[in-house]
Amino acid sequence: MNQLGLQNFTVDLGEVEIEESLTPQQRDKLKLLLSKSGLELIDDKKTLLIERIKIVIVELVHYSDQTPKIKNSEYISEKLSHDYTYLANVFSESEGMTIEHYIIAHKVERVKELLLYGELNLTEISYKLNYSSVAHLSSQFKKVTGLSPSVYKHLQINQRKALENV
Repeated sequence: MNQLGLQNFTVDLGEVEIEESLTPQQRDKLKLLLSKSGLELIDDKKTLLIERIKIVIVELVHYSDQTPKIKNSEYISEKLSHDYTYLANVFSESEGMTIEHYIIAHKVERVKELLLYGELNLTEISYKLNYSSVAHLSSQFKKVTGLSPSVYKHLQINQRKALENV
């Protein structure tokens, strides 16, 4: 920001909000500097909203010790202060999958991670990830991976995907 001569900005995890207008030259230089760091400039409101949806889901599935006991749709809607139907439509239109499928993909990756750590059994994992039962977890896991969780664990397969590729 200093290289661009910007003074008024706030930095939060994965996000910078610039409070002043950028010239086209500053915007181009910012895109270039960000891309050199492996980052990207998101200035389209819908793209920004989709990124925020993804962040909420990743935080919910991967980094929260206590999964909320409300529906995912209510949780996401509350966190982003938008109607869930609107969020779901914007997300599906852009990503080619529903928010629920995105959540399932992340949950399966989290289950793989927890299975490989070997610290929790399937009952504990299903509780931690807010599944209604071990059978439900196992069914979703098998639909996505083609293997049951116990077979996956037994084979010690480490085919986890990076979070940004889920």
